[in-house]
Amino acid sequence: MSRSSVIRQPALLALLAREAVSLAGSQMTWVALPWFVLTTTGSATKMAVVVAVEAAALGLVGFAAGNLVSRLGPRRTMLISDAWRAPLMAAIPALHYLDLLSFPLLLAIVFAVGAVGTPSFASKAALLPAIVGEEEGPVGEANALLQIANRVSFVLGPPLAGVLIGVMGATTVLLVDAATFALGFLLIALFVRVSGRVSETDESRGLAAGVRFLFRDRLLRPWSLAIIVGDVGWLAFFVAVPFLVLTRFGDEPQLVGWILGGFGAGAVVGNLLIFRIVRGIDQLLVGSVGEVFMIAPIWLFLVDVAPGFLVASMVAAGLANGVVNAPIWTIFTLRIPPALRTKAWAAIVATTSLLGPLVLLGTGPALDSFGLTETLLAIFAVQTAAGLLFMVAGLRERVRSAVVYEPVA
Repeated sequence: MSRSSVIRQPALLALLAREAVSLAGSQMTWVALPWFVLTTTGSATKMAVVVAVEAAALGLVGFAAGNLVSRLGPRRTMLISDAWRAPLMAAIPALHYLDLLSFPLLLAIVFAVGAVGTPSFASKAALLPAIVGEEEGPVGEANALLQIANRVSFVLGPPLAGVLIGVMGATTVLLVDAATFALGFLLIALFVRVSGRVSETDESRGLAAGVRFLFRDRLLRPWSLAIIVGDVGWLAFFVAVPFLVLTRFGDEPQLVGWILGGFGAGAVVGNLLIFRIVRGIDQLLVGSVGEVFMIAPIWLFLVDVAPGFLVASMVAAGLANGVVNAPIWTIFTLRIPPALRTKAWAAIVATTSLLGPLVLLGTGPALDSFGLTETLLAIFAVQTAAGLLFMVAGLRERVRSAVVYEPVA
């Protein structure tokens, strides 16, 4: 499939639009919900608990998500996920307006929203090859486009959330997120006709099939570990950003949006670059080395500098992220058998989400007790270790793949 044919796929365009719209709303909520909890309760610990509960839902449901997607098919799973989340997200501001939103009830709603996150993510990863095929070039380009749609949400969501919070309040932003889920449902229902469903094999049966495959693969085993640890670190870092802004710069919610949005802006540029060149590069080399370049710029957050420098460091980190993600996703996608893809991705997301709440439950108290600098130092050290593991494993696999074995006489 040529590059122009990839771009003209109606189902792919609808999937990309759904990704951009739905995730933009989710990124707005990523700013609005912690800010809402932080400003209404005055507690960084409660703020972290809310985020941790959503992550826990992703993990607790996650390992069963692969089986669920296998039975329903990726397309149907995505439709159910969006139809479930739209009214639940709208219920948070509605109950708040009626003065009926207790903290336990908020946690219950957040858990219910997070419960379908892993099935939705696994469905998206499995649906892409069903649309463009199994060749490395088209899959790489489709992944680059998917990452562009994803990172556009980082560009639009957080800054827009910051502005809307300042003008209309955090609860209005949550209503906008509910509307994006409804729009995502319509896009998939109307334009994506491929189901993406793959028949089970003996290897793919069982809840642990994805974990077994990842553990056996010499590249994906360390890569999966590095991704899980690194993503948990990013989760803790993003939660710390509102606290950083309040501590250093005062009541400036729009600055939270600009910092997080800077990451998305850089990532979009990186995605556009990799889309143009992905067929002609060594994807394993770029994906392996680029992980370290993604982590290095955020060490600047340890220094008390002007907000512009922090935004610039996030742009640099996002640029590296945009370049490496499409090659990494392509390698994962094509290295995993089709019948195991949803279960492998679900295993990674679920494990990340199970570890995430533990880290998040420690992040809030750490910020309150030990301070901002000490907490960020611990987060960045973990992320750097994960990036180095990822790079070493990828370069080692590249050397192994390049060895030419001479036949024995």
